[in-house]
Amino acid sequence: MRDLEVTCRPFAALTVYELYDIMALRQEVFVVEQNCAYLDADGKDLEAWHVMGRDAQERLAAYTRLLPLGVSYEGYASIGRVVSAPFARRAGLGRLIMEHSLAWCVRLFGPVPLKISAQTYLLGFYESFGFRSTGEEYLEDGIPHTAMVLERR
Repeated sequence: MRDLEVTCRPFAALTVYELYDIMALRQEVFVVEQNCAYLDADGKDLEAWHVMGRDAQERLAAYTRLLPLGVSYEGYASIGRVVSAPFARRAGLGRLIMEHSLAWCVRLFGPVPLKISAQTYLLGFYESFGFRSTGEEYLEDGIPHTAMVLERR
């Protein structure tokens, strides 16, 4: 399942079907599977670029949202809502969608530093892309997280 058609669109260019797929996947994983009651529609989607990876059946298999400099963190752009669909896990799609997302960040925002709020159990995954932890673990929506940054030069 390494074959993904990856697209990146600003919010205004999303079709209603793409938006539905994005929201359904994020709710399936973050709200239902991870049992996290939080407001997913946080207003940042409007300023974000949405990276969608679809499989051969055109199902949304992996997704991230890219936030321009200063939207989530002062002085940083950000990648968030990193998610793989349950049907697509263990196929390397998380790595693939992150590779695309990092490349899109450079294209869209330039060589700016990135900051993320990583679920702590994924620290090694994000470190493999060059991110480094910047502080102590904290709870975000009841799940342990750690702030991480990727400096760009």
